[in-house]
Amino acid sequence: MSSKNSEEFNKEEERVDNPELEITDQQTEESEILTREEELAQKLEKANAEVSEMTDKYLRLSAEFDNYRKRTMKEKAELILNGGAKSISSILPVVDDLERAITTMQTSTDLDALKEGVELIYQKFISILGQNGVQVIDTKDKELDTDFYEAIALVPAPTPEQKGKILDCVQKGYILNDKVIRHAKVVVGE
Repeated sequence: MSSKNSEEFNKEEERVDNPELEITDQQTEESEILTREEELAQKLEKANAEVSEMTDKYLRLSAEFDNYRKRTMKEKAELILNGGAKSISSILPVVDDLERAITTMQTSTDLDALKEGVELIYQKFISILGQNGVQVIDTKDKELDTDFYEAIALVPAPTPEQKGKILDCVQKGYILNDKVIRHAKVVVGE
């Protein structure tokens, strides 16, 4: 018999001979079970506390993100609604000048002065557009580039050098901050 088995055998004999010893062993086993249960209960309590804390963090983060999303949507909507206010307010002086020109046209007989006044209003308007990022697309002696130009007619080129080049601009095109907002309508030599 091994020494381990002999120890167990001796303990069994002692328990049979001494019933008090058997009760103590049961109490020891019960206390070990209780401490194991207590240990598991503590771990469960700790895990539940961590889950509760993580759930709280998740809910707060989710609410914070939802608020951020709503705030950015509101700001974007405001930009869309009020984004043109700056451009419109910069154009209002041109409207005022046009109103004065119309009033002057009703009573004036000096045609050259009227032409000069309208020309000045036009130059002012083009200047304001430039300040707002709008540029006229240059067409003079340019090769046809469909990114900027729309060919509406092909005519025989007067000289071989003008073949494939823009001969005339029917309607000006415009660029806003490096994006074409209207293609220039042109006549191209063939």
